[in-house]
Amino acid sequence: MRTPHFLIEVFVTQAINPFATLTELAARLERREMTALELAEFYLQRIGRANPKLNAFVTVEPDLARDLACASDARRAAGFALGPLDGVPIALKDLLEIEGRITTVGSALWRDRRSKETAVAVQRLAAEGMVILGKTQMVEFAFGGWGPNPKLGTPWNPWDLNAHRTPGGSSSGSGVAVAAGLAPAAIGSDTGGSVRIPASLNGITGLKTTGGLISLRGAFPLSSTLDSIGPMTRDVDDALLLTAAMAEPARRGALEASTPRRNDLAGVRVVLVPADQAPIAVDANAQKALDDARRVLASLGATFVEQRFPFDFADLMRRNGQLIAAEAYTVHRAYVEDPALPIGPWVRSRLLGGKGITAADYIDALAHRRAACAIWREWMRDADAVLTPTLPMPSCRLEEVDETATPLAAFTRAANYLDACALSLPAGFSPGGLPVAIQLLGKPFDETLLLDIGRVFQRATDWHRRMPDLAALFKDP
Repeated sequence: MRTPHFLIEVFVTQAINPFATLTELAARLERREMTALELAEFYLQRIGRANPKLNAFVTVEPDLARDLACASDARRAAGFALGPLDGVPIALKDLLEIEGRITTVGSALWRDRRSKETAVAVQRLAAEGMVILGKTQMVEFAFGGWGPNPKLGTPWNPWDLNAHRTPGGSSSGSGVAVAAGLAPAAIGSDTGGSVRIPASLNGITGLKTTGGLISLRGAFPLSSTLDSIGPMTRDVDDALLLTAAMAEPARRGALEASTPRRNDLAGVRVVLVPADQAPIAVDANAQKALDDARRVLASLGATFVEQRFPFDFADLMRRNGQLIAAEAYTVHRAYVEDPALPIGPWVRSRLLGGKGITAADYIDALAHRRAACAIWREWMRDADAVLTPTLPMPSCRLEEVDETATPLAAFTRAANYLDACALSLPAGFSPGGLPVAIQLLGKPFDETLLLDIGRVFQRATDWHRRMPDLAALFKDP
């Protein structure tokens, strides 16, 4: 029997920190300092207060969340907790299917589209006992890095409540939800930077996983070749927890065994790419974050070597975009040219960009990618990570966005094209208080090492613990 809402409100504690990590919340549940139902209700109330402004969620699932939380509390009371994530809330990007529930994939065209299956990643999170709060807003069809969604509304970057700034895309709502403390963590997808871009702009941790580490079954595709699922969290430890929970069984054991192993970075070899190979001018804020991060990592024992990147970042960005366009057009070709349908003009234009790519061009592109992946693996044989900015700049105002340009993907698309894993870490702020981040690129399936480096970095810095001032959203009316 569903608990009446008026009874639920009695149980809610105000001692919950909305910016707590999954690890911290799990420990409190284990110590019985609160119940999963109290925790779910706390976040549901925050969403109710802040989402009208921030637009992080497209769908909130209060009844589902309460039912899952009550089941978790019953398991824990009986001594059968499923693990550390049992009872902890999570938000899902709205391209992850849940059978029988609406999945819009960010499109007004699909406001009433109901899923026929549940994504494998969601099944695995549910099997850990996680409590689903709802679905987060996203760029339409996941095709865009800036974050705007003209038909369903653009999430509001919480670091500036006075000016509507880019939240990053395409996992825009997931980034905003975590940054604003509307969920302790969220799941995004990344085809050219769609986890790392909003993670950077919203000041949180984002992991782009290696292709095949997490099943794409039930995640609506943008590019089946390049798509990946990844966590968006407050810190690296939480990213590891969620990655292990969602990983394919053959890969899960290594992730679960990746307990904190390092107190320093002695023996870790980090590559810096020469400045003349930068694909775009990096603004002073992003450069300072990169320089500061290098000094921190070096002080922790990492060895740096400057080494020429074996590719042209700009060329990889273009090739990555070509594959996305070709495969996305294939998915949406049956209706994308119908002017009567409510598809955003820039997304429609990007989709139509794939129409002219011939079969021969597509096959050549796949062959080039296979060869590039082999070169990458060989080039990285003696390296542990490559350090770059995540983005060349902090968030800008929406009216400054040029949808014909893709500067935010300048450093991120390479990871998808090369099938690397990649980690975005908060690494500073602009003078105006906007987050900036660094990116670590790693070998395929080397998430444990990359996260280990990130963990040591976050123990020595506090950028990931900073939070936006949202007091105006929670004032009593």
